[in-house]
Amino acid sequence: MSNFTPTNPLTPNSGKNKEKNPLLNIGLKESREKLQLMKAEERLNWAIKEFDSRFVLTTSFGIQSAVLLNMIHGFGKENSPKVVWVDTGYLPKETYTYAEQLTNQLELEIEIVQSKISPARMEALYGRLWSTNSVEDLEKYNHIRKVEPLEEAFNKLDVICWASGVRGGQTTHRRSMTYLDSIRGRISLRPILEWSKKDIFYYMKENDLPQHPLFEQGYSTVGDWHSSKRDSEETQGRKTRFQGLKEECGIHLPEDT
Repeated sequence: MSNFTPTNPLTPNSGKNKEKNPLLNIGLKESREKLQLMKAEERLNWAIKEFDSRFVLTTSFGIQSAVLLNMIHGFGKENSPKVVWVDTGYLPKETYTYAEQLTNQLELEIEIVQSKISPARMEALYGRLWSTNSVEDLEKYNHIRKVEPLEEAFNKLDVICWASGVRGGQTTHRRSMTYLDSIRGRISLRPILEWSKKDIFYYMKENDLPQHPLFEQGYSTVGDWHSSKRDSEETQGRKTRFQGLKEECGIHLPEDT
């Protein structure tokens, strides 16, 4: 049994809650050891069986998003988890068209999540937070448009465990991740943590999945239009994001700072 003690809203405070809280019946260390021996699809299936409707898959409809979306499509609608997409309101037009293409092709049911503050209202109140060359402003932006809306959706859906397509080779922080970690009182599953860029490319080719339109234009990662750039000889991958000031948007960090 793990020593992991979840924070609110998952901390049990009654006998009734204790019986229903799957976290009390799962050891993170033991589960990581099991997951390490599994394939990506098996890791997703494990979470579906372990957490049922309290497990969701998050997507950004970015460069590699088709991989996990195709995997759950293969499970069939009745056995697939909900898919949560945080739409910041600042995604490139290519991402919106790609999302539409994948949603139709894979017959996805998407829970679209957005900030309560519209882009226009945010800019009126705080200015263009991404353009100030300030890490503090970028973090404020990411909290308003990404972390806070995602956490509200998780609360609404009563989520205990969520999967994402992060890979260990993407950032320094992600190299320290395991297949199963606690983040902000929930459990985060990383089914393709050990995959390489080549693994992504060949999986998509073998499964006849369309590439994000910006991939052909030299992007290896895509987020908001104002915080994404093509790869260059000097800068590749997540280092092209957020004007080079940071690599993480906050969603995958233990604290939303």
